[in-house]
Amino acid sequence: MRILIITQDSPFYLAENIDYLITHLPQHSLICGCVVLGASPFGKKETTLQKMAHTYKTFGAGFFVRYAWKFMLSKLDSGGRVASVLKKYGIPVIKIGKSINSKSSLRLLRVHEPDLLISIQANVIFKKPLIELAPKGCLNLHTALLPRYRGLMPTFWVMKNNEKETGVSVFFIDEGIDSGPILVQKRLAIGNRTLDELIRHTKRIGMDAIIEAVDLIHAGGYELIENRDEDKTYYSFPTPEDVQEFKRLGKKFF
Repeated sequence: MRILIITQDSPFYLAENIDYLITHLPQHSLICGCVVLGASPFGKKETTLQKMAHTYKTFGAGFFVRYAWKFMLSKLDSGGRVASVLKKYGIPVIKIGKSINSKSSLRLLRVHEPDLLISIQANVIFKKPLIELAPKGCLNLHTALLPRYRGLMPTFWVMKNNEKETGVSVFFIDEGIDSGPILVQKRLAIGNRTLDELIRHTKRIGMDAIIEAVDLIHAGGYELIENRDEDKTYYSFPTPEDVQEFKRLGKKFF
């Protein structure tokens, strides 16, 4: 089965997990190409300076300095960025000049004849022609137990809301936001993890969930889990007040 990945060039967590996914995919499937979009950690297009100012204002100096330092180190680590990982395994990077939903981009994707699309932290809205491009559908990974915690930064919100457990959901993308039917869902206890530790843990479990989903699709005859709108909660980017409440509850970023 030919898989095409759509992701972003994020310097945090992503490259190591895509490396893990590539090396653990079952033999019946291969990654035929990957679109690497510009990094957009806040779910919208911003310049680098805007991202820096947004991070500092919302999360404070300590958080900003730590992640700015990690970002700088990632620039020096030629093996750490997503494109470098793809190059290591000889996976083509598909360069698109326009929106991923544009007709010209769709033509480029079709050249690679994917059976399945997988979105991993792509941070763009997929329109119907893209969703229906591959015959076996289009999957997305969300690091929460859908239908709860749809939207941005679910790991922050489950900790801020003092949840005891969280999880990951691999679902088929539809034209809504995190609203498609769920193929694989895994639960885990949050415990006393920091935000950084929980993100790392859920990202790795998420890769295993994607691998399980690929196996199910290849075998056929899978059952879907309903992603009920009636049960949904939705969260956007936190405010400085949300961050202060997070800290007041004794939660830690790292």
